[in-house]
Amino acid sequence: MTNPAQGRLVSLDAFRGFTIASMLLVNNPGDWGHLYSQLAHAHWNGWTFTDWIFPFFLFIGGVSMSFSLGRQAEAGADKGSLLRKLFKRAALIFLIGLALNFIPKFDPATLRIPGVLQRIALCTALAAPLVVYFNWRQQLWWIAGLLAFYSGVMLLIPVPGPDGVVAAGLLEPGRDVGAYIDRLFLSGHMWAQSKTWDPEGLFTTIPALCSQLFGVLTGRWLLTLYERSEKTAWMLVAGLGMLLAGAILDVVLMPINKSLWTTSYCLFTTGWALLMFGVFYWLLDAAPSYPMRARMEKHAQFFIIYGMNALFIFAFSGLVAKLIGFFKLHAALYAPIKALPLEPEAQSLVYALLFNTAMFAVAWYMWRRRWFVKV
Repeated sequence: MTNPAQGRLVSLDAFRGFTIASMLLVNNPGDWGHLYSQLAHAHWNGWTFTDWIFPFFLFIGGVSMSFSLGRQAEAGADKGSLLRKLFKRAALIFLIGLALNFIPKFDPATLRIPGVLQRIALCTALAAPLVVYFNWRQQLWWIAGLLAFYSGVMLLIPVPGPDGVVAAGLLEPGRDVGAYIDRLFLSGHMWAQSKTWDPEGLFTTIPALCSQLFGVLTGRWLLTLYERSEKTAWMLVAGLGMLLAGAILDVVLMPINKSLWTTSYCLFTTGWALLMFGVFYWLLDAAPSYPMRARMEKHAQFFIIYGMNALFIFAFSGLVAKLIGFFKLHAALYAPIKALPLEPEAQSLVYALLFNTAMFAVAWYMWRRRWFVKV
């Protein structure tokens, strides 16, 4: 545990905290059968508030990489040493995610290998050399090339579906190229609810990597010498442009789809990330009035505290949720809430809010003790 680095962007901590609080909210309802529509993923094509969250986390990771890894590389730090450090970090994150998937069955034969932390780890490892060895123009070309490659493969390469029927461009559950690759390499180790595809599969990590690289480019923009107000304005303009591009590609190329992390989804959610982060950045770091920034920082303290230990809190909350399930405590914890005179969706939300409050109490205690876990 270390003290937080000096010179941090308050807005980045707050945006990270907003994202992790949102992730815990949607991941821990009282009843998965009774959810408000915006607190559940879109069934297949389309999007909800819930579908923002994972891309936001990757985008934030990219911004952070520019502020740490990219800045060190440009200052002349040993690039091999920087890469080894990032690869070790990615390996540890991957192993933590794998360990969480091991609970509660403890069965290697059915262990789900992909997962949220595993995808974060893969994106971190794949992005690291692109951040260290390439400038922003080259990184932009990498994004364009990767998205074009992904789109071309998904739309043009014929593959057999679970039923053996061979077809190209079928972006349906279990019938796309990514699902076929997952069945080849991860058979028996995919998401239990589908078994024939995984929402954090191997091939769909390519456009997820692009979501992180867009964050890298944003971080590089924030490190320029332009005025902060100008940086904010261009982030908002870029965000609107990405929303428009994603909406157009949703119609003419590939539908917005989180499970496939389609090109339209990558651009569309990056647009929302730029808009949301742009607002946080203006209020907490760029507004010309210091009293206003100080007042906004006070109001955003909940998110800032969460954001200082976001990855730890996410992993810890996953462990707590797994243990609640393993020891069959959920029914007892949920019973008093179910007795409240509320509709089932509201009861489910109350449980999620209380779970989030408990996790924030952990984050607050760590913040008060100046414990900041760095993976």
